[in-house]
Amino acid sequence: MCAAAGSGSPFPAAGALNLWELPQKVKLGGKDWEFSGDFRNILLILSYFQKPEFPDFLRWQIALALFYKEPIPPQLQPEAMEYLALFINGGRLDRGTGGQRLLDWQQDAPLILAGVNQAAGQEVRALPFCHWWTFLSYFHAIGEGPLATVVSIRKKLSQGKKLEPWEKDYYRENPALVDLKKTYTRQEEQERERLLRLLEGKGG
Repeated sequence: MCAAAGSGSPFPAAGALNLWELPQKVKLGGKDWEFSGDFRNILLILSYFQKPEFPDFLRWQIALALFYKEPIPPQLQPEAMEYLALFINGGRLDRGTGGQRLLDWQQDAPLILAGVNQAAGQEVRALPFCHWWTFLSYFHAIGEGPLATVVSIRKKLSQGKKLEPWEKDYYRENPALVDLKKTYTRQEEQERERLLRLLEGKGG
């Protein structure tokens, strides 16, 4: 059951992972460290990684505090960060190609949840606990639908490929769904507001 947390099994961060289990703790420095692997917590962590106004070290400190149930001592933090990244990646060592971003967990939440709920056969947000890896399994099982359409159009646009007529119509009718919103730092946002005020002043 998705709602059953289970006891989990400790295993090394960079070693061979047993992907047939749903981990709830990891062995770091000879000690088992429990963590919160619920999908909502991981999505919260990912939202902090997307905040451009936060320096990297602060993002990681927040992530470690949210993920692990006890404070991680400084000497174990590099390994703890490595495991967290591995966990978020579904236990896979590959980190992707680093190409064009085609998905935003926050902006695309309604489309993602619609597909995940369909794959799960239930409303995952109503569950008291749903392991991140279980959520990822549902996510990867999403078939044809609005999310696939949006991601496909984004990919074509990023590669400069021609859209099909129906894709053009979809994009024209749903630009807010397709266009990924740019995240600005506080300073960039203030500068944008200043320029807008100047433009409005000129227009008046």
